[in-house]
Amino acid sequence: MSRVLQIRRGTTAQNDNFTGLAGEITYDTTAKTIRVHDGQTLGGVALARADEIPDPSTEFDIDTVPDTKWAEIFARVAPTPITTQSSPLITILNARYIHYLFSGITTEPYNVRATLVAQTDAAGYASGDETGAFGIGTYSCPIFHTYIANDGFHVRLAIGEQTFWVAHKTSGVRTDIANDEWKLKITIYC
Repeated sequence: MSRVLQIRRGTTAQNDNFTGLAGEITYDTTAKTIRVHDGQTLGGVALARADEIPDPSTEFDIDTVPDTKWAEIFARVAPTPITTQSSPLITILNARYIHYLFSGITTEPYNVRATLVAQTDAAGYASGDETGAFGIGTYSCPIFHTYIANDGFHVRLAIGEQTFWVAHKTSGVRTDIANDEWKLKITIYC
C-alpha cells in the first residue's frame, strides 16, 4: 500500500488568517499555490506558480511600468529632501571667534559648511566668487563649534585672532587676505 502525504489546505481567506509553524507548508485551494511559513508572518509567503513567472527570454520594457508604481517606489525609498539655509555675508574680524545663530532651527543639521565670498578681485578670484579653499592661521580646515539652544542652532568658528588665507584660484598657493576683501558665509544642510 502506498503512503500519501497531505498538508494543511484552505481557501485564500483562510490562509491569509493563518500563521503556520516555522518551515510549515500550506496549500491555497483558491489561488492554487503553496505558502511557506516562518512561525511569525500571518498568511506566510505565497510561492509563484510556473505560469506566473515571466518568460526570461522576453525583454523587459521599462516603459510599461505605470507612473503610479514609480511614485509608490520613490515614496518608499527616496531620501527626504535636503534643504539649505545660509547666513548673510559676515564681516571677517581678527577676533577670538565668529558666531552666527540660525534661529528657529531645532535639530542638528546634517552638515555645516563655511565659504569665503570675494568682495573685490583678489587672489585670482573675481568679486562675488565663492571658495571653500581657505584657512585660518596654520589651519587649513577651520573647526566649527555647534550647539542647539532654545533660540536655534549656533555656529561658532574659532579664529584665535589669526589671519584668514585662501588658496589662490589658479596656482593654489596660500595667499593671506585682507579682511575687507572677503566675507564669510555659513551654510547648513538640514
